[in-house]
Amino acid sequence: MTGRTATATRYLLAGIRLALGWVFLWAFLDKLFDLGRGTVAANAWLDGGSPTVGLLGKAATGPFAGFYHSIAGNAVVDVLFMTGLLGIGVALMLGIGMRIAAAGALLTVLMWTAVLPPDTNPFMDDHLVYAAVLVLLALLGTGTTWGFGRQWAGLPLVRRNTWLT
Repeated sequence: MTGRTATATRYLLAGIRLALGWVFLWAFLDKLFDLGRGTVAANAWLDGGSPTVGLLGKAATGPFAGFYHSIAGNAVVDVLFMTGLLGIGVALMLGIGMRIAAAGALLTVLMWTAVLPPDTNPFMDDHLVYAAVLVLLALLGTGTTWGFGRQWAGLPLVRRNTWLT
């Protein structure tokens, strides 16, 4: 692609990156502070609630339900989950560490396995779409448009460790 199409594609992908980044960042903030959207009152992490009890402890269904019920509310799982949401959200919003953010595809696929089969489709739901989009955004290097990807890639640490790009 060249010209206007390439420019429009770059900006569209940057917009998708920011939108998906906001999805992850909002999930983190809502579970941390109970902002009244997805987190039930008094279940905020800062109020002693567990960010994994809802999905893993109550909503988990299907072949992996027993496993997810057994780890729901575990402090280590809570920290890993919240760290993942925050890290993916910040990386996408800033356009840095896009390869690491793409590893968030694993988190979304795991979340998909927690609700098998999905409510509205035999196998496909937004978690799998998010996983594919995360990988695509990293492969296309979308962090340089409306982001700090170029500056990030120029850091000596990142140049020595290209997996950080």
